[in-house]
Amino acid sequence: MSFSFAPLPLSYPEEIQHDLSPFILIHKNGRIERLVGEEITPPSTDHTTGIRSKDVQISPETGLSARIYLPGTIISQEHKLPVLIYFHGGGFLFGTAFSTMFQPFHNRLALEAQTIIVSVDYRRAPEHLYPTQYDDSWEAIKWVASHANRNGSEPWLNDYADFERLFFGGESAGGNIAHQMGMRIGLGKDLDAFGDRVKLSGIVLIDPHFWGETLIGGEVNADVKEINILEKLWRVMNPSLSSLDDPLINPEKDPNLSKLGCRRVLVSVAEKDLLRDRGWYYHDVLGNSGWNGRVDIIEAKGEGHVFHLYPPFRENALTLFKTLFSFINGDKCHHLIRGSYMCLVLEMAGVHQWHHTTSEGYESVHQLQGLISILKYSPALALFD
Repeated sequence: MSFSFAPLPLSYPEEIQHDLSPFILIHKNGRIERLVGEEITPPSTDHTTGIRSKDVQISPETGLSARIYLPGTIISQEHKLPVLIYFHGGGFLFGTAFSTMFQPFHNRLALEAQTIIVSVDYRRAPEHLYPTQYDDSWEAIKWVASHANRNGSEPWLNDYADFERLFFGGESAGGNIAHQMGMRIGLGKDLDAFGDRVKLSGIVLIDPHFWGETLIGGEVNADVKEINILEKLWRVMNPSLSSLDDPLINPEKDPNLSKLGCRRVLVSVAEKDLLRDRGWYYHDVLGNSGWNGRVDIIEAKGEGHVFHLYPPFRENALTLFKTLFSFINGDKCHHLIRGSYMCLVLEMAGVHQWHHTTSEGYESVHQLQGLISILKYSPALALFD
């Protein structure tokens, strides 16, 4: 299962001001009808994974809040865990951090990656227009970082978080937010107030929502109606938008891209996703920007947009979990790969080639074998550390 960008037939089109189906309808009388992501699941202890979750308020003034996920395998307060600040997808218009559609993924990811997840419930358009989504996300980041001195308002962060292993991540629109938050770090809106106790170690972008005025790759032959939906999502969120080549949407047009505020980025794309080529393009543009870091990419063969959200998790989703374990848990696996920056497309489940990317272009190295992939992305690698 995955998202489709194909619009739905409407029985009352004359009443609709903005048809953003299959996601949201904005009526001429002002009524907002969200078609996806409205079902809510309360926080709990998940009996399958042992993951505990709770909801916290970050700002009483704005209503900004988050859901925190904590692995149930912590031995003591001395055993600190990495922190992933996660921004959910939804085109900036639908879904919340409490939506049922996100809960299984976060439970499984917290278990597989052994990480604390803070899923941010930023305010949505059209009730709250740009830059609210980005400003709320930044406030959430500062709130998380304020716990680095171990006397913040949230005990789980005080007791168990390793703030030198802080990550940003998100899917679709949330991937865009994660990138923009990394740019804020790199451009000096950093966390210096907390000294060396807070470090952005990496960014994870899953099916990131980027776009541009000029169509690329498979977009050229894509359904015009689906392309229109993607473009409308941006314009409803930011009515003052003058061009789809705004750096907010098209990182290639950002003159400061090389200042991205971390040294590691992982991009995950899906073969059948309309946004696939944008993820690849981001990988290439970032890698050639002069940025002092390494960007990796994986592609899931046969999958569509945000396929990873839907249980039962298929083999491609399990591969993604293993990849995220490796990425979040540091350098245990990194000695296996060298280079200025890399493009990893897994043989197992992804069935593509592994490329070493340099500023001169691509050099196909070899086909990854299943055993190598399993070893590289498995916790068993700790035996070789």
